[in-house]
Amino acid sequence: MTARKEPLPLFSPLVTGYWLGRAEEPPRSLSTPGRYAIVVDAELPLSRSVMRLDFPDTGGWLSLSPEQARLLGLADTSEIGAPELDAALRQAGIGLNGADHLFYFAIPGQTALREQPEPDSVRQLTAEDADLFADFAAQSPADDLDEAFVELDHWLVFGCFVDGRLAAAASLIPWSGTKFADLGILTLPEFRGRGYGRQTVRAACAHALALGYEPQYRCQPDNAPSNALAAAAGLSLFAAWDVIAEDEAE
Repeated sequence: MTARKEPLPLFSPLVTGYWLGRAEEPPRSLSTPGRYAIVVDAELPLSRSVMRLDFPDTGGWLSLSPEQARLLGLADTSEIGAPELDAALRQAGIGLNGADHLFYFAIPGQTALREQPEPDSVRQLTAEDADLFADFAAQSPADDLDEAFVELDHWLVFGCFVDGRLAAAASLIPWSGTKFADLGILTLPEFRGRGYGRQTVRAACAHALALGYEPQYRCQPDNAPSNALAAAAGLSLFAAWDVIAEDEAE
């Protein structure tokens, strides 16, 4: 007997409107992963003139500027398979940047987030926490600090405290002139695996939602700990997102 697939999460109109434009939802009719519905959009910026979205357990979405559509020989509202798309991109000399997973809180998750009490150990950080944050950064592995991109002077910053020490910090910054708030999270190695990162993410995201922003969490598909943290915090995978390489978009 074939296992029943869970329905796709229901995301806010802000998410679907930004990524899908005139469509209301991912192309559920393309039930085979690796097949893409093609949308030609004259309003795409150069940085997203070729944009590929792979939705979980269903088909994908390929958005193209009119110029890129002509170059690739692809028509609006048509479909293409992954091998054919890869071949067309190679022939046109178009490279992609490399996929990121895009996570958002689905609508039921947003409701739960707004209703949750804020843990006593988590609070918003301000400039008055500069010394605490400096100690936290000094104890963080350099690679983790660089990848997480959590800074005290970001738009919104929350921290989780354990015995007076800053154990985890999350920061959000408005993303690309949108109402999305891009999230970074970092937990000191000695405090990992205890739920502190999850608590910090949820508190920071609840505050961002209250301010009218949609929390957005991005990570590479092969970063298992980061993907696991997103799921533990209640975020849902919207899509794997890839765009034209930056040097080719200019």
